[in-house]
Amino acid sequence: MISSQVIKTSIEELKAISKIDLGVWDLEGKIVAATFEDDEVSPALIAGFADSPADSQVIGTHHLMKVLDEEEVLFILDAKGASEDTYMIGKIAVSQLQNLIIAYKERYDRNNFFQNLLLDNMLLVDIYNRAKKLHIEATVPRAVFLIETENEKDNEMESAISELLGSMFSSQTGDYITAVDESNVILIKMLAPEDDYTRLDQVANTIVDMMNMEAMLNVRVAYGTIVGELKEVSKSYKEAKMALDVGKIFYAEKKVTAYNTLGIGRLIYQLPINLCRIFIDEIFGSNIPDELDDETLTTINKFFENNLNVSETSRQLFVHRNTLVYRIEKLEKTTGLDIRTFDDALTFKIALMVVNYMRYLDSLDY
Repeated sequence: MISSQVIKTSIEELKAISKIDLGVWDLEGKIVAATFEDDEVSPALIAGFADSPADSQVIGTHHLMKVLDEEEVLFILDAKGASEDTYMIGKIAVSQLQNLIIAYKERYDRNNFFQNLLLDNMLLVDIYNRAKKLHIEATVPRAVFLIETENEKDNEMESAISELLGSMFSSQTGDYITAVDESNVILIKMLAPEDDYTRLDQVANTIVDMMNMEAMLNVRVAYGTIVGELKEVSKSYKEAKMALDVGKIFYAEKKVTAYNTLGIGRLIYQLPINLCRIFIDEIFGSNIPDELDDETLTTINKFFENNLNVSETSRQLFVHRNTLVYRIEKLEKTTGLDIRTFDDALTFKIALMVVNYMRYLDSLDY
């Protein structure tokens, strides 16, 4: 429903142009907004006119008119003045308010439509029927982005994110911003036919940078795959949701996570916890590496980044080759895996990711 502040702003702007005082009342005769003292008109008079079949009524200098929404009376407008232009200005005000009501109603309906679409709460036939009524294109490429703040969450924070996104992405270009829970804000981005995943990555990084610069917010952004039909938007949303979770578990250092780049993390994320425990027991037994110091983790990650190249890893870590070999051999004594060999390196990499996943599940249970 259109807010009283929007109505107040609208009639004040019209008064500034026309010099005609305007007032808006609800059907019970209660003031919504007015540019003159509202006690000049009695609530009984307004309520009586609302119940009458007449579209307009003149009482002294007050020109009363009905503001409609699909033939239903929502408000009573009063144009106050003795000049010949008063009635005309009143009709213009009624027209403007009715157009605002339609626009706000459509905006609400669109938000409701996309929320139900994302949550798979609509039948296929309803999707296309409602999209047609709301003037939403059905067969254009789209992708869903999830934006989650790493700051302490509250309603004001979510509102700030939505407002900033609204300044960056407009519904006039086919982009829609909504939310289905308090965890994150959702951007449904309409794309050009030539846009690819490089374009999506640019959009995601722009959001991260703008949130940091304009609102001092640290956010994570995840996005799903590009879909060509409106009915597939929920698929992209589910993918983005998985990408956000997987990114927090396995790629915590990244601010942007794409579903199509999750790799083995996506596979591990879908494993049952019992299977994870069996795998870890088989690999490590009672020597699960619950806590690896920062030096060891840095060494392992850098070694993997350099494709198990000892010389290049030691150079980038600024340590002697023998020091690096000593660290690797120390890890082998602890875990029984020599990460200098491909098979053991692959097993250790997967095992570490599984351990991180198990910790994540334990934290949810807690």
